[in-house]
Amino acid sequence: MDFNFSDDQQQLRDAVAKWVEKGYSFERRQATEAAGGFSREAWDELAELGLGGLYIPEDEGGLGMGPVEGMVVMEELGRGIVLEPLAQSFIAGAVLAGHADEDTKDNWLPRIAGGQAMVVLAYQERVARYRLDVCEARAAKAGNGWTLNGTKSLVPAGDEADAFIVPAQVDGKIALFLVERAADGVAARGYGTQDGSRAAEVVFDKAAATLITLDGLPALEHAVDIGIAATCAEAVGVMDKTLAITVEYMNTRKQFGVAIATFQALRHRVADMKMQLELARSMSYYASLKLNAPAAERRQALARAKYQLGVSMRFVGQQAVQLHGGIGVTDEYIVSHYFKKLTQLEMTFGDTLHHLGEVSARMQDTAGVFA
Repeated sequence: MDFNFSDDQQQLRDAVAKWVEKGYSFERRQATEAAGGFSREAWDELAELGLGGLYIPEDEGGLGMGPVEGMVVMEELGRGIVLEPLAQSFIAGAVLAGHADEDTKDNWLPRIAGGQAMVVLAYQERVARYRLDVCEARAAKAGNGWTLNGTKSLVPAGDEADAFIVPAQVDGKIALFLVERAADGVAARGYGTQDGSRAAEVVFDKAAATLITLDGLPALEHAVDIGIAATCAEAVGVMDKTLAITVEYMNTRKQFGVAIATFQALRHRVADMKMQLELARSMSYYASLKLNAPAAERRQALARAKYQLGVSMRFVGQQAVQLHGGIGVTDEYIVSHYFKKLTQLEMTFGDTLHHLGEVSARMQDTAGVFA
């Protein structure tokens, strides 16, 4: 099996890396965070690179690419700890392309691909605790359409989005709906999150909704798995840069007249960080390669990947702060922002303990070991 990236994938990586290096400086990120955690200008720049249409078919205005290209992009965005939630466009593009009717596709997919519309997944509820089959939101027929009632939490850039993909109960089953933020009965209260990005509590009160699919749970599981794979790839980029910053600091910081990078005990800790990074990288590859597998196999693989990524993120982030000392937790120094990003990513789309439970629940008699 060839694990080398193709020329097109490498060119995509180089284009995103160049934008992060030249167009998304730490100072720009700080300004965006101070302004609320989301920049429409930066979002438009990502759209100009064609990234919003990565998962959207070419005949709908997208690039018609797949999970590996998405992984490549998210790794580079992770290195720049980019605040704008591009992974949500991957999710929206895949869900609408795979499940919506032709009118909905024609209305939304070209706009998502071009960056004119930001559609985000609004699925988390306070009672659910990461479970996808727990949903208190309700939808009901209203003439030729639908209305939706419920509250969703931690919706990425929810007060900036143009529309939401929302799971809701219909006759005891979960269905998926598209709801425009400008619709009557929709209220979004935005706030900053730990890593400097933006989220919102979104309340739907008899809001007009467009049905995507009545068989919503499998579609929702696939959407979340796309999000997990993107989160894993982003985390690899964050950890890669965190390690590089830490090594640079250790080669500069002196104690007793010598660089602390010469201390054997500290070198061992850096080696452990590198090992956790490479474990995470291999599991991120595994997650992306399993995104198009049958549902049961895909769900098991993504839970395994997110568990390992959670362990690695916690270790790399904590060691980076310890090796920096007090400066590692100051807002003025960049590594603290990478640490906060890793902390938040560990809890995104299910924390480590949740996914350990998912791995355990899906374990077969052989426990993954062939007799």
